[in-house]
Amino acid sequence: MTHTPGADRPVTPSSILRPLVARRRDEEHRAATPLELFFDLCFVVAIAQAGVQLVHAVAEGHTADGILSYVLVFFAIWWAWMNFTWFASAYDNDDALYRVVTLVQIAGALILAAGVSQAFQDHDFLVVWLGYLVMRLALTTQWLRAARAASGAERTMALRYAGGVILCQGGWTALPFAPEPARGWIFLVMAIAEMCVPVYAERDFHTNWHPHHIAERYGLFTIIVLGETIAAATGAVKSGIDENDALGEVLPIAAGGLLIVFAAWWIYFVVPAHDRLASNKQGFLWGYGHYGIFASAAAIGAGIEVAVEAAVGKTHISTTAASAAVTIPSAVFILLVWGLHSRYFKVGIAQQLILPVAALATLLCTFAGEWAVLAAGAVAAAATAAGVTLTARMAAGS
Repeated sequence: MTHTPGADRPVTPSSILRPLVARRRDEEHRAATPLELFFDLCFVVAIAQAGVQLVHAVAEGHTADGILSYVLVFFAIWWAWMNFTWFASAYDNDDALYRVVTLVQIAGALILAAGVSQAFQDHDFLVVWLGYLVMRLALTTQWLRAARAASGAERTMALRYAGGVILCQGGWTALPFAPEPARGWIFLVMAIAEMCVPVYAERDFHTNWHPHHIAERYGLFTIIVLGETIAAATGAVKSGIDENDALGEVLPIAAGGLLIVFAAWWIYFVVPAHDRLASNKQGFLWGYGHYGIFASAAAIGAGIEVAVEAAVGKTHISTTAASAAVTIPSAVFILLVWGLHSRYFKVGIAQQLILPVAALATLLCTFAGEWAVLAAGAVAAAATAAGVTLTARMAAGS
């Protein structure tokens, strides 16, 4: 027999139905569950599809249009993932109904992934909207379950979440059917509305999300996204070598891309992120800011693919534009990681400046011609080494 934190009686893992009550925020040894890991892996399918379509758009010279579609689709993926993650941190009771509803959310993510190509190529967001609808209805069901088991301010909070999710989903219905010039504005308004729902819902009562659990969930998703980046880049490099016999052109890009991804992992995990999650305000800012971190991490892989295709003559863009496809998301990733949590653990001006200077230097690498990606990788590696060295010196002198 095991005991679910927040419950008053022992339960077995095979329980079909039990109250969806809040877990304790101070619960020890809280770790990601196999269901959460499965959830992440299935969501990465949608991220991979968005990356593939971004590569096609940029390589064909439709950069602005491709980026706009990528931003919109990635928001749907990220927001659905984030809503589940924070809900699960507070209310996961692992009964059979909870598992089934979570699997329905995964099905919604796969439906969304199936519609990504239509969204990019034809600006048809109907299938993406349908997948998002499935995910949001499943999340609403979870919040209604939590409301049923709660009382007072907690019940009000859960009902606010359920109502906010449904209202926003109704607003998103306009997107697939609106005239194309209006879609950008609809997206902007609805994205702001979505992000206001948690702020409004938790105005009088805060969910019991677990700082260590949230930090681990975000860290694991970062690893999975970076892994997808490596997989996409590896496929592009292999294709460049096998189909075009372009080892000399592709090797600098492969080496630079690998250095960038390795440095991205190191920079993200070098500080204890959970220490920044002491309050709801910090949690909101940290959680929302990861939209840029996840999106830029995935875009690095797409950028490497573009750079490889440009090196073998398969694109309609300049070398500088192809280089920017790698350097811009790399610089964004570095700067956002610094802004969200790294800067709070840096001591002294030298440590504080490492990542912002590295981001600027990475952008300047855009103009290094065919060596741009390798130069950006060298900058990322040098920034990582400098951070490690300065930290070691300060530790030795303390």
